[in-house]
Amino acid sequence: MFQIVFNEISAAEISALGTLEQLELLEEFQVTEKDLNEPSNETFGRFERDGHVFYRYRAKDYRFYFELKNDSVIVHRVLHKGTFSDFLFRSNMPLGEDEALASSKHFWKLIDEGRNAKRV
Repeated sequence: MFQIVFNEISAAEISALGTLEQLELLEEFQVTEKDLNEPSNETFGRFERDGHVFYRYRAKDYRFYFELKNDSVIVHRVLHKGTFSDFLFRSNMPLGEDEALASSKHFWKLIDEGRNAKRV
């Protein structure tokens, strides 16, 4: 089990949810070393940019986007799935979610904002 650290943006995104929904999502958001080494199931996704490995975790209708630093999971964004479903539909991309995100400049802008935010 890793320590989970939210930055200002991801903390604000999860804080915008109702208390019970927050608790359910945080209870479900469990990350183990095995999950990170074998992210081939529907819950976890993995993609890279500029030598950095990023992960996606699906919890209910939300997606946690994070990276691993030392023994901590640094959560950069917590986004509702509709955000990217709508994006994929409008873009008409015949790719999987992770492949489409990895090639999207808009997605990386969201991640970079999260990476540059202060950790709470």
